[in-house]
Amino acid sequence: CLENHEEVLALEATKYDARKVLLVMFVMTLHSFSEGIGIGVSFSGDGGLGVLIALSLAMHNVPEGLAVALVLVPRGVSVLDTFLWAVFTSLPQPLMAVPAFLFVEHFEPLLPLGLGFAAGAMCWVAAFELLLGALKEIPLLLASCATLVAFGIMGLLQWELSGVI
Repeated sequence: CLENHEEVLALEATKYDARKVLLVMFVMTLHSFSEGIGIGVSFSGDGGLGVLIALSLAMHNVPEGLAVALVLVPRGVSVLDTFLWAVFTSLPQPLMAVPAFLFVEHFEPLLPLGLGFAAGAMCWVAAFELLLGALKEIPLLLASCATLVAFGIMGLLQWELSGVI
């Protein structure tokens, strides 16, 4: 089915690689919807919580953009196009944050489901796509250390920012 879409095959990727690119892009974009709802709902209460959630998700978008770049750049996509695709995958956040803020009483019951879906989708992509891809290029110990350091930094950041509220 991918043979009929020249824009996908222009990535100079095999069918498997093109599916991987589309999967990562789709999951990144899809889970941004629930993150946007989370941002909107968090601003409806105490302003400090909204700022904390928005800042943490903004920092969270940096490795997401890197994940997009890691599947596009090696396949010959230009840096500008990669940047634009990375921005595109996060566009649902502001698009969903505004209506979620305006209609928080309707969106709030959906927040746990949406955030759970976003977390599950990202864990699946991280474990079965990104980490497995990294293990093909670097030793297990280095990949494990990088994962633990990233996890630790994000934990410390969350702990430090939680004092803001």
